[in-house]
Parts: sequence; C-alpha cells; structure tokens
Amino acid sequence: MVASISARKSVGAAVAYFKHMAQDEYYTGKGEAEADGEWDGRGAERLALEGPVSKADFEAALNGLDPRTGTRLTQIGRSHAPGWDMTFSAPKSVSVTWALSSPAERVRIEAAHRAAVRAATTHLEEHHAFTRRGKGGAIREPVAGLTIARFHHHTSRDLDPQLHTHAFVFNLAPRRDGSWGSLVSRDLYKAQKEAGAVYREHLANQLERDGHAVERRSTSFLLKAIPREIERAFSKRRQAIEQAAETHGYRTPKGMEMAALRTRQAKRPREREALFQAWQAEAKSLGFDLAKSRQLAAHSGAQARPLTQANYPVRTGTASRILPSAQRLIGIIALASRSASSMQGLQIDLRQKSSGREAEREL
Repeated sequence: MVASISARKSVGAAVAYFKHMAQDEYYTGKGEAEADGEWDGRGAERLALEGPVSKADFEAALNGLDPRTGTRLTQIGRSHAPGWDMTFSAPKSVSVTWALSSPAERVRIEAAHRAAVRAATTHLEEHHAFTRRGKGGAIREPVAGLTIARFHHHTSRDLDPQLHTHAFVFNLAPRRDGSWGSLVSRDLYKAQKEAGAVYREHLANQLERDGHAVERRSTSFLLKAIPREIERAFSKRRQAIEQAAETHGYRTPKGMEMAALRTRQAKRPREREALFQAWQAEAKSLGFDLAKSRQLAAHSGAQARPLTQANYPVRTGTASRILPSAQRLIGIIALASRSASSMQGLQIDLRQKSSGREAEREL
C-alpha cells in the first residue's frame, strides 16, 4: 500500500504505537535508543522539537503539552484522538532494488524515499490541514503547521525488503495567531490518496534522476529492472495473506484485513547486515543479477516483464525452478527486443483514485 492512514484513539494506544516504532522495526531489536525517528513539520519547529524522537517528547505532545515547558496547548477530552499514523510504502520493485544494491546506492534510494515522504507531508501541511475554534468548533481555519514524528522502516514482518515510513501526525497544531488547536481529521482522510500521489511523483522523478529506468503508470510506477517474479519472491507477506484469503474465502477489503491478521507473525529481530546477505543470496539462488538487469532496462528501453515460466523461474512456496543464466538472459533480451516502451513524464492526477490492483502489489 502506498499511503494509508489510521487513527490512534487513545494516549495509551499511541504510546504502544511509539514502542512498536522504536524497535526500529524488524531488523535491529535494540530498543528505543536505536529508533530511526525524526521530527518534522512547522508545528514541531515551533515546539523546538528536532532530531531523534524521544518517548518523553512523544508522550507530552500526545497529551497536548509543550514538551519543553510542560505548558498545556490544547484541552484533551474523553473522545480526543491523539493522532494519526500515515504510512508511505515504496513500490516493491524499489524495495527489492534497494536490498540488492551496493551500500552507496542504498543510501541514495533511502534518501529519495525520505525526501518523497517529506514532500507528501509538506503538501498536507500546506493544503489539507485545518483546525477549529469557537463554540462547538464552528470556525474552521488553516493551520500554521503540523507536528509530525516520522519513523523509517525497511522490512516486512516476514523479513522481506519493504521501505516504508510511518508519519505520525499529532492532533496538535499551531494556528496563525499563535494559539494551538486540534485538527479536523476529515481533511486528512480526504487527502490520503493525494498525499500518496505526491509521494510517488517525487520518488519516481528522483530515482530516474539517479539513473534508474522507471515505468510510469497513471497512478503509480515501478522500476523496470525488477521482474514480476522477483517481486513475488520478495513478497512473502503478501503471498501469505493471499493464501489465507483463498483458504477462508475472503473476497472483500475487510476480508483481506482479516487474512492479514490471521497471518500476522511475531517480530523476529535480525541484524541488518545479515538480512542484506540473506536477500542477496536469495536473488543469486534465483539466478537474478541486478546489475545486468539494470543495464538491460537502461539500454533497451524495455522492461524485463512480464516473464513467462519458459525464461524465468516461478516460485511456488519454497520450491523454485532455476534455469541456466545464459538461457534466461537470452529470453529476457528476446522479450526486450520485442517490447519497446517510451519514456514519459510522470503525470499523476493528484485527485485520481489509487488503483487497488497496484496497491496490492506494493504491500
């Protein structure tokens, strides 16, 4: 999923959320001190919040307090939701490219992802964030900024590569007269798809500037160097959900959510370098060479997908059929020579609904 939003309906739930984020997701397991979190937004600037996100500052903001002075900024009622988690997830082809790249290239890909997330949250801050004032909140006005804590993560629960960022938007925003108020949540939900489009646009453009061959679609994009079968090999979480949905007859979005809950595993912390080694070994076992595939995509202008079982291994569960590298490469080149693709500017309709089919591929 490229962009999603969900509320944390109590301070207790939001504190539990922070502890989950602070484990730096699924690859270090070193606890809060290692959290890859950072403050963002003009609201955070007004509160002098910068750098790593501490539990004390996070909890103070949840409770409507200035983390530096303890001054109450907003009133907290019984029905007050302390904030919303907005998640931005890179297309699977981007995550796989990151996992199989050199350390220097991984840094560039992560930087592109983080810059795209910031572009999306800045867009929300400038165009879709409102607060209320007056009796019954009758007066609605634009905020002077948002208070955001971002947590950058790198894997799925099944330890496949999956670059994604949780942007926690606090229900605490400065008004232009210097006072503070709560956010109008409806506007955030309405802007969810638009924020996702901004994220995708910035990410695709930057990756292309960095030398990646990009295939643009109306509401998304992918990197041409990663065949569909390699995406699926590194999408074990998605495959588990689809299998559970088929087993239990789930067909609706709610059913897919149930399938996700049924297949949810406990975290398995693992050192980062060990994961990179495992991912690269898995790609090698499938006969996939990222450097050669990137070269092919860049020089032919064609994408090595969709590949048939005749020229690429198709995994079923843990089993896979591996063909000789030369035979597979011949098949890819033959496909490339038959399918030219033109380079088009990324023109995403910021108000077009995201494709459900594309969102599924990115989980």
